[in-house]
Amino acid sequence: MKRLTLLTLLASALVTAPLHSEPTSVDALLPAVSAFAPSRVESVSLAQMGQPQGLTLSGGQFQGGVDFTLPVDQVVTNARLALNLKISPALAAANATLQLMLNGQPLGTVPLSAVEGDAARYQLDVPAALMVSSNNLSFKINGGDAAQCQRDADTKRYVTILPDSRFELEGQQLDIGADLSHFPRPFFDSMQMTPAAIAIAFSAKLSPDALSAGALIASWLGIQADYRGVAFAAYHDRLPEKNGILIGHPGEQIGGLMLPQSQQPLLKIIDNPANPVYKLLLVVGKDDEALRAAAWRLTRGEFNAQTAATEVAAQTLPLSQPYDAPRWIATDRPVMLSELIRKDQNLTATGIWHPSLQVAFRAAPDLFLWDGETIPLHIGYRFPTENWIDEERSWLSMTLNNTFLHNLPVNKQGALEKLWHKLGGDARQEQFDMPLEPYMIYGDNQLSLYFNIVPKTDAPCSTLLNNNIKSRIDEHSWIDLSHTRHFALLPNLSYFVGASFPFTRLADYAETVLMLPPAPSETQLATLLDMAARAGNATGTALTHNRVLLGMPSGGEARELLEKRDVLAISGMDQHEFNRALLADSPFTAHDSTLGVRKPSAWQKAQRWMTGDWAADGLEADRYFSSNEAWRGFVSFRSPWSSKRLVVLALGSSDAQLAQLHDDLSSATINAGIRGDAAIITDENGVRSFRVGEQFPSGEMPPQMMIIWYANQHSALLALLGLLLGALVGGLLYRTLKQRERKRLNPEKQK
Repeated sequence: MKRLTLLTLLASALVTAPLHSEPTSVDALLPAVSAFAPSRVESVSLAQMGQPQGLTLSGGQFQGGVDFTLPVDQVVTNARLALNLKISPALAAANATLQLMLNGQPLGTVPLSAVEGDAARYQLDVPAALMVSSNNLSFKINGGDAAQCQRDADTKRYVTILPDSRFELEGQQLDIGADLSHFPRPFFDSMQMTPAAIAIAFSAKLSPDALSAGALIASWLGIQADYRGVAFAAYHDRLPEKNGILIGHPGEQIGGLMLPQSQQPLLKIIDNPANPVYKLLLVVGKDDEALRAAAWRLTRGEFNAQTAATEVAAQTLPLSQPYDAPRWIATDRPVMLSELIRKDQNLTATGIWHPSLQVAFRAAPDLFLWDGETIPLHIGYRFPTENWIDEERSWLSMTLNNTFLHNLPVNKQGALEKLWHKLGGDARQEQFDMPLEPYMIYGDNQLSLYFNIVPKTDAPCSTLLNNNIKSRIDEHSWIDLSHTRHFALLPNLSYFVGASFPFTRLADYAETVLMLPPAPSETQLATLLDMAARAGNATGTALTHNRVLLGMPSGGEARELLEKRDVLAISGMDQHEFNRALLADSPFTAHDSTLGVRKPSAWQKAQRWMTGDWAADGLEADRYFSSNEAWRGFVSFRSPWSSKRLVVLALGSSDAQLAQLHDDLSSATINAGIRGDAAIITDENGVRSFRVGEQFPSGEMPPQMMIIWYANQHSALLALLGLLLGALVGGLLYRTLKQRERKRLNPEKQK
């Protein structure tokens, strides 16, 4: 391990710091903190700074950097940079060095020399005074200017700052006071780049309305966390040790703390009795309407400064329309690419060497097109007009979800256009229509556009270093999904893990019931909150109209509720009665510690065979279930309360296993492996998916097209019906012809 300790940096930083006119000490630079201020230890990796593939310096880009932020209620007292590099042999042989800068101040240099193994590893001590809320870490290869003019510099001379490079930080938590105007701080800080951990506590007597309000708040926090991720810890009749949100009715106690009496919905923030630096947010309401109003008002924000408590007036909660999720691409019109990029992005590439332009968008997972139909993508683009560009070897490369689409040339490729260009005419191709196959569109999509600009062999070096070169994608470029329909076969767990579908068909969960056992554990409560956060993040809409049920309903209003809604249930294998009741009319059975698959009857087998459903693997699934003792996962089946609705059940063999679902769903590999109607995850084998029960159609389809679709899906049944019809018609025809034969051969018998 190579270690560079920069002891002289502090003095330099203090002299050059623009916010201080005279030298001072490190202690003087640090904000004053309470004697009870707890310490915090965390790390921020390069991947969390927005560079999941790392940062590569090569070619004409021998310098680069990343921006990152830190929570504003944290003061850094100790910092260290763990730097992991992958160095090309050609660059290592050149004895170059890598210069590091933090917020304009030098951190020193590291040698780019040959190393044993895959990566060179360094550790640098960083003065805590340089770490602020918004930071920039930059890198530059010293001595790389000469190599920039070499045509192969981008492939032979490079260094990659690996994505696991990180800042390791120690700090102290600051007391920001009991003030609602800071919300969502201190529970979540938008400046932090690491996953958030938020505690929500409920009273000893769990109530559906309090859990519903908790799901609403969790979904909104999932929206705020976005790419960072968020995990919830649920507390049942006990207080969090740090910051936490308490939800309940007036006069209820949570861990010995009594919620205030109030006739109106109430929001109040107080010091945590365990440590006044941490805060507790009280969300109080006497019934479902009041708690829902308080939770919704909390997510609206805009509280006056120095507001510790406020009574909430009546709230008008918006209603979602089908497929109106703000984070889903519109399907009623062509959508311009400029609508799909973030505010800090643009569709212009600078210089010869540059990163690809990224356009990310989400789509409803049940988009349907007939075979042969495509999704139009219109790209307008402009290369630089410089005469040193090799127009024959330069192109615009297009990829969608890592699948290559096309290389668009600088000039038109027709014979007449080439002749016209040689005569000095303008033959630039600046528009292209690309038909996309439906299977290329996922729930989460990434369109990459890269201007591969190749200079002519005689181009001067100054042109290679010119950062004023601009390549642009026309902001009016568009993608059109207006010809798609919303139609799919359910159950399909890939839709659920990707976009919480079909529950997000109405993004506010107005047609969804969240179901828990009568006495859920803290882990099951936390899983419910995690699922709510995932749904909010997928759509950009809080679950304002979600409903929670504890236990299986026997009748009345609760049963009527289930007849009109899909069900997302969370349970554990120790919830025996609840599991047996929920799975009673499903293809699955619940044993003491594992799942099983019901053996289909002869008639069910015949039905599946006639309908062309030959892919069910219930026996294999049953064997796999019985062979694993420690597991977690999902099963899905048609709702027992409505043939048009769906149930998704998240469960684990134990609470310890169920708690791992959060990390599982953060894994792209596991997400990609979840499909069918049963998915089981184990530590040893990863994820295994099966299709056990029958699927049913769901969505929008005109009657005449539904007939065509049904015929296409049930070819075996149609063939059988065709044979039966042919046999019937043939038999009748045979009988008729025999009768005519008898009449013709024996006319005397007819007299």
